[in-house]
Amino acid sequence: MKRIQTVKFQNPDYGDIYTAQLQKNGKGWIGWIQEYPKVKCAERTKAKLLKNLENKLYEILEADWETWDRQLEEDIAAGKLDQLAEETLEDLHAGRCTDL
Repeated sequence: MKRIQTVKFQNPDYGDIYTAQLQKNGKGWIGWIQEYPKVKCAERTKAKLLKNLENKLYEILEADWETWDRQLEEDIAAGKLDQLAEETLEDLHAGRCTDL
């Protein structure tokens, strides 16, 4: 195998930067996203590999965000954030908050 090449992807929605690691493997290419090890691909060309890695990365990010949103909604419905809301309102009414 040849040396590993690094390519950066920037999430257009949030500006997060992800690192793709690419490596020539025989007649094809293999690659993975450093920050998301479950994103791995193999393709015949470097260009196809980059496109596939980017697509898989955004699919996994979207699924993770949806899972996080569902968990937050469940926690709110279960009252797990009620104490935080009460403390925040107390701070606001006591003048302990500043405008951003």
